[in-house]
Amino acid sequence: MTCIICYAPLKAGLSGWHRTCPGCAYEGAAHFVTPAASDEDLREASLNALRQENCRTVVALTRQFAAPRANTLLDVGSAHGWFLEAASCAFDVLGVEPDEALARQAAVRGLPVRIGYFPQALAEGEQFDIIVLNEVIEHIPDIRAALRDCHQRLAPDGTLVLNLPSSHGLCYRLSKLFARFGLHAPFDRLWQKGMPSPHVHYFNPANLTRLVEREGFTLRHSTELAAVKKEGMWRWMTVFGQVHPFKAPLRYLGMRWVVLPLMRLFPSDIMVCIYRKR
Repeated sequence: MTCIICYAPLKAGLSGWHRTCPGCAYEGAAHFVTPAASDEDLREASLNALRQENCRTVVALTRQFAAPRANTLLDVGSAHGWFLEAASCAFDVLGVEPDEALARQAAVRGLPVRIGYFPQALAEGEQFDIIVLNEVIEHIPDIRAALRDCHQRLAPDGTLVLNLPSSHGLCYRLSKLFARFGLHAPFDRLWQKGMPSPHVHYFNPANLTRLVEREGFTLRHSTELAAVKKEGMWRWMTVFGQVHPFKAPLRYLGMRWVVLPLMRLFPSDIMVCIYRKR
């Protein structure tokens, strides 16, 4: 296997499915995905406060760095419609969501969502001023094809917004350290191993931009978003898997009063990068 960014040979990583590039620090995975029910309802309960705040931040950044007359916005993988709801005050929005149940939940709330995959759910020649992928691009195996589709579906001078996990983040770096000593659970969890839609890529701002710019974009802005909030932290920690009656509360207290304050001193595990179509 070769790196999708610099084409160097990938090396074995921390698990049988994990690969790393010694040249550009790209990380990839070859998961065996077993069919399972969607976990989005659980994720909504555990991440509601964090995601809604981050959605508002991404909308503000999009308004700041998109072209002055940008109006139409496509949210790829719109899920429950949080971002559509936040962006509807500033743009003419449309969501595309392959999960029919999630799409219908959003539609019941009056949000415009088409059921299907991007770009197949769009009409021939349909274009947008802005395309947003919130926590989506890291799940797509053929990421270069997805970027080319985004380029084709953006209007001239269009804006691409990518919100995704960062390999520079403190939690991810700690999970790799733990995995080296045989504790793989945090590492597997961050890759969403064994879940319906695991991550297949991990980028940092530099190697992501190197990949995206090769597909006809120019970086306008890159920043970080909060990865954890006190509000909803307990649900986030306990929503997946079994909860130990003694260990889970101790982990929660440690996260809330020790780890979370320290995390503010280090790079976040979520990045947002905004690109302009060339």
